Amino acid sequence: MLVRVFSAALSGVDAIEVDVEVNHIKRDKFTMSLVGLPDAAVRESTQRVMSAIGNSGLLFGKGINTVNLAPADIKKEGPSFDLPIALAMAAVGMEKEIPFFDRYCIVGELALDGAVRSVKGVISVALEAKSRGRTRLIVPAMNAEEAAVVDGIEVYGVDSLYQAWLLITGDLTPAPLSIDRDAYMQSHLRMLDDLSDVKGQHQVKRALEVAAAGGHNILMVGPPGTGKSMIAKRIATILPDMKIDEAIETTKIHSVSGKLHGSASFIVSRPYRSPHHTISDAGLLGGGTNPRPGEVSLAHNGVLFLDELPEFRRQTLEVLRQPLEDREVCISRAAGAVTFPCNCMLVAALNPCPCGYYGDLKRECRCSPTQIEKYRQRISGPLLDRIDLHVEVPMIEYKQLRNGDGGEKSEVVKKRVVEARQRQQSRYSEHEGIHSNSMLPSRLMATYCDIDSETSVYLEQTMNELNFSARAHDRILKVARTLADLECLENIAVHHVMEAVQYRALDRKLMM
Repeated sequence: MLVRVFSAALSGVDAIEVDVEVNHIKRDKFTMSLVGLPDAAVRESTQRVMSAIGNSGLLFGKGINTVNLAPADIKKEGPSFDLPIALAMAAVGMEKEIPFFDRYCIVGELALDGAVRSVKGVISVALEAKSRGRTRLIVPAMNAEEAAVVDGIEVYGVDSLYQAWLLITGDLTPAPLSIDRDAYMQSHLRMLDDLSDVKGQHQVKRALEVAAAGGHNILMVGPPGTGKSMIAKRIATILPDMKIDEAIETTKIHSVSGKLHGSASFIVSRPYRSPHHTISDAGLLGGGTNPRPGEVSLAHNGVLFLDELPEFRRQTLEVLRQPLEDREVCISRAAGAVTFPCNCMLVAALNPCPCGYYGDLKRECRCSPTQIEKYRQRISGPLLDRIDLHVEVPMIEYKQLRNGDGGEKSEVVKKRVVEARQRQQSRYSEHEGIHSNSMLPSRLMATYCDIDSETSVYLEQTMNELNFSARAHDRILKVARTLADLECLENIAVHHVMEAVQYRALDRKLMM
């Protein structure tokens, strides 16, 4: 007797459909063999499956049982194949055909008593099942809400193997789980911080608004205690709300990384990631024997904050150069290559010197010129070129701290940012993959960042005097384009370029 059900294996942040085939030959002695390139966790499923079937009041057939996971050239990882294997084995033992088996895609880990435990990557499985024409998805009850976000497929959450058996045999007909995605996203949005909490620092907030409006990377330089980390945490509060496709893509990454749990089964707020400076290359970019997303991918569609930038290993920072340009990470291994998206906004902060007080008018710097130069050389020029805005964060006076105005609230700034982003999306609607000024490729610069003769003369003089690179030239124009969008202007004016240049002068200062 041959029974087949469908499941899925994870490959990067996506899923690949897997056929779970069980072939049974009647014999007096029971044997079970598992083939199809399984890893250790999948091979060990035989013990979990047999215990779960017995403890669920179901039968497994005596004789030779061969379980095949096809396609056989793709490595199968993790315990998510427990449930489909157990259901196929039970169908063999109970000698019962599964009606409309081709409608189902099934994933789930089994406990020895037959309980179904949660697994990773369920939203990716749901998207793959939908694309393959499967109409029903059986998943652990804890993962059901995550999968139900995907339209066009019925999602059934189960708590036990026996409940799943009744479901596929037609003896149990519950209603599929459905959620109102828009209402769910609105109810789970949480904004605990506000930009008005930051006293003073109005020039920094202006730069922050420009960065958010155009999706630009930003670097903050200032002594300790000036509020750099506090400001960075509030960037997400002025970014536009995620659209449903962005939320699904972000949730996929967190799901395959095992970051989803409980009420956080669907990511609706833009992620904010702040890794420690001791992080490894693999921790930042992703990697491992079986590659998993790193911090830069977990920050996809959100903010990656690198505090104390020079304290990161130089090699670790240098590996960021390609992902910042391409907005994706490609990890190659002997078994193949995996690509993770990383379209995030980089926010970095650093002190001007090892002690932190170089250039401070009230505190004396204790660092020697050699120490300062060595400290600054930890950040390469090519990396600084990829950061669009550099802004100084000075100390604030006591009176301003106690009685100063916090300025505009996040919702006010966010409204202007959203309007600027909408203008950009409308402008680049004909070009796939371009949603903000920071994503504008060089081939389209002349079309969308054209400047008049007066502005061109000023920019040429500035380029020659400050010795900016060609990449810095493009980024100045992209920031100027964003400044024009914030003012609802179609053309870039000279004062937009002048302000954009002010946000680039710091990289020359740091390299002196």
